Amino acid sequence: MTQTAIVIGATGVVGRALVEQLAATPAVDRIVTLTRRPVPHDSHKVVNQVVEFDHLDRYRQWFQGQWLFSCLGTTLKQAGSLDGQRRVDLDYQYQAAQLAAANGVDHYLLVSSSGADADSGNAYLKMKGQLEQRIRALPFNRISVFQPSLLLGERHDFRPAERLGALLMPLLCLLPGLRRYRPIPGTQVAAKMVAVSQQPGHPLQTYRLDQLFD
Repeated sequence: MTQTAIVIGATGVVGRALVEQLAATPAVDRIVTLTRRPVPHDSHKVVNQVVEFDHLDRYRQWFQGQWLFSCLGTTLKQAGSLDGQRRVDLDYQYQAAQLAAANGVDHYLLVSSSGADADSGNAYLKMKGQLEQRIRALPFNRISVFQPSLLLGERHDFRPAERLGALLMPLLCLLPGLRRYRPIPGTQVAAKMVAVSQQPGHPLQTYRLDQLFD
């Protein structure tokens, strides 16, 4: 039986590393990347499908496999408004998860955020928490949630605030109480996701920052 991994958010810091690492994983036969624009890949395992995220239901046949890796995300600046960011970070991801669950995908793996909380006063952390909350109600056999802090890695878009944070946070996190917010390379988050996907685990498990560094 062909072992297929589906990846949304394949062009981001975690997603790019994830596709590379999945392509090098012997137990994964096929990787389907669903993207807004064509994204070629050197590995014969990778199949790229361009989709309109506003009409994901048209692509339900592509949400078939053993794993759905959800790495999609944007910034307020890129999205243009809080509603636009919510559409990407919550609505698109939830609809993708619904389609995968309906198609019998076994294991859902989500990149969320440190501090995600559906009751948070912070809009970003609230939408991340709401997504986690909604996902838990879907009929996947297994759900794995990963909560990194600031992600380090090369980006296609320039994000001054994140670049500054990447420089300052390692120093600030030497202070007591701030260590749990220290930045983490996207490659390391991807490696943890791949490792978790290839091992038995609990039906619902959340991996917080320290566990991602392990």
